[in-house]
Amino acid sequence: MNEATPPNRCRIVLIAPPGVPAARIVAAFDGGDIASLILPENGMDEASFQAFAEQIVPAAQAAGVAVIIAGDTRIAGRVQADGIHVEVSKAELAETIEHFQAKIMVGTGGAKTRDDALELGETRPDYIFFGRFGYDNKPEPHPRNLSLGAWWADMIQIPCIVMAGSDIASVEAVGATGAEFVALSSAVFGDGSDPRTAVATANALLDETAPRFED
Repeated sequence: MNEATPPNRCRIVLIAPPGVPAARIVAAFDGGDIASLILPENGMDEASFQAFAEQIVPAAQAAGVAVIIAGDTRIAGRVQADGIHVEVSKAELAETIEHFQAKIMVGTGGAKTRDDALELGETRPDYIFFGRFGYDNKPEPHPRNLSLGAWWADMIQIPCIVMAGSDIASVEAVGATGAEFVALSSAVFGDGSDPRTAVATANALLDETAPRFED
């Protein structure tokens, strides 16, 4: 269960990988502080994706974890999610924000350069994500994501999420950038990992090494 007062440092965002059972996701919530959970469609059809999300959203929200649905605004509404994640053009993002942001969070990603990120940032999303779902297959975070996260966190007030690697210790490198959030997927849900233990370990590493934010 999450703490009543969130820690004043880089926090965890979980991303559900393809094929992960809902029970493994729910188990992760017992590992300590988690800011949010992103649920991508991961190739599921609409009915399957909605049924999957419905198994998770109530448990996540009861644990203080905000649920963000990636790619399907209709399902986000049906399951009463806390946010949506879209990776679209600047114009489409602005339209989505105008339509939804008064009701739920709207986050985005897909930026590969500083110019890309600044373009998206002009629409004022609730966060920007540096990384790609399913590409955390190396132990360490991608250097480009770390570089973009460090630059963004230093320059821009909009929060950023930076994708970590497949090794749970990679949260340290992300935390050191000053990013508000570190995304974990295969490090928590990969074969042989215990989700609760992985989240607890990540939180302990962040407690020990991540810089504290100014109030």
